Amino acid sequence: MADDAWRPERLAARLPALRERARLLAATRAWFAARGYTEVETPCLVPVPGAEVHLMGFATDWDPFPMAGERRRLWLRTSPEFALKRLLAGGAGPLFELARVWRNGEAGERHAPEFTMLEWYRPGLSLSGLMDEAESYIRAMLAGTPADPRGPFLRLTMAEAFARFAGCDLLASVDAEGRGDAAALARAAGAGLREGEAWEDLFFRLLLDRVEPALPRDRGVFLSHWPAPQAALARRDPADPRVALRVEAFLGGMELANGFEELTDAAEQRARFAADAAERARRYPGREWPLDEGLLAALPLMPPASGIALGFDRLVMLATGAARIADVLWLPPPVPA
Repeated sequence: MADDAWRPERLAARLPALRERARLLAATRAWFAARGYTEVETPCLVPVPGAEVHLMGFATDWDPFPMAGERRRLWLRTSPEFALKRLLAGGAGPLFELARVWRNGEAGERHAPEFTMLEWYRPGLSLSGLMDEAESYIRAMLAGTPADPRGPFLRLTMAEAFARFAGCDLLASVDAEGRGDAAALARAAGAGLREGEAWEDLFFRLLLDRVEPALPRDRGVFLSHWPAPQAALARRDPADPRVALRVEAFLGGMELANGFEELTDAAEQRARFAADAAERARRYPGREWPLDEGLLAALPLMPPASGIALGFDRLVMLATGAARIADVLWLPPPVPA
């Protein structure tokens, strides 16, 4: 258990990494301030914790007037994304948050149930511009550290990455409506389709088994233009409806950040939310939550923008060479090591 991490001998072992964490926090705030961003703080308790099918939230009950029986179900946020987008819609301009977030069902060397997410948005920024900005930030933070990314980040579309490392035409398994065909992807990749395996499941199996292990570890990598079934909250590519304007950043063998050129079409977003909610109910009965009506009301007012969420603890791991996320947390959560 990690609940004795405060003891002098254990804290002393982590102090160099923790002081580097403090330096990176200050450097992050200075970096964004110099580029015209405003730091914001948004609520940790929210009516909807997130949108992705496989995210698990921590639920709680709010009793504003206990004797009146007005108990309301709230959640610890899995991301500040929905709140930040409402602020964009309200005219806040470029903004960022160093947010504490919570995800149930996650523990391990690179995962903790409570962690820090750096998330930022800039109106008018394209996906390409977002990659430029994210690369600049990561380079600035890791300069002079063991993970200093020497040389430019490698930029591959998902189609290019699957062709190079998985030996298949990924987009041939996605139709113009953005639906994936699991059998077609299995044939193209020469992979056996497991019983009950959907297109999404096979896509991530190939990504984790073939693509990610083949990515260079000594330089940053952006995997962009994800297939439309993985669009989440990203715009579709106007040039190819099979593709979403989404990017993930990898460095040192770790996924570090996930970003979008943001969808602002409320009707399309509602349809995606409803489809994800139905899939969550099918896969995880009893773990449903409502659609975020506040975000849907804000989207028509939201300017074109791009945004990205970066795992700040993982950034500190890279900067310090730490092998476990618990080594860069002041007080790790009391979960099995």
